[in-house]
Amino acid sequence: MKSSRGKSKVVSEINITPFTDVILVLLIIFMITTPMLMQPGIKVNLPKTATTDSEDSTNVEVLITRDGFAYIQGKQIHSSNVEQTIRQLLAKSPDKPIVIKGDKDVKYDYIMQFMDKAKIAGATKFALAVDNKMK
Repeated sequence: MKSSRGKSKVVSEINITPFTDVILVLLIIFMITTPMLMQPGIKVNLPKTATTDSEDSTNVEVLITRDGFAYIQGKQIHSSNVEQTIRQLLAKSPDKPIVIKGDKDVKYDYIMQFMDKAKIAGATKFALAVDNKMK
């Protein structure tokens, strides 16, 4: 813009278009990464079935990988600490069910060993998780 004397004025307005672009990109990044943070990054290939029960958030979730490693509530637990960890989780609610998500290629022995240790710790209810069968 030119003034009456022919000199150009300095534009004092801030251009917010680049700022808006950056904010939208950050929003998209957070929208994509947030669901990944909610689920542990442990890959378990669950067996398939035609029907499943809905999961309850008050369950104790256990993942057992094909190598026999156990993850309780998303944290890897050494086999010697399973009983202590289960006791702590069941201290407030002893009837809380334990949902075992075992990889479909895991040795059955690993799951049975885990269930034995959990029973010693006081667990009474168990459930085995599966994925819905693809139609």
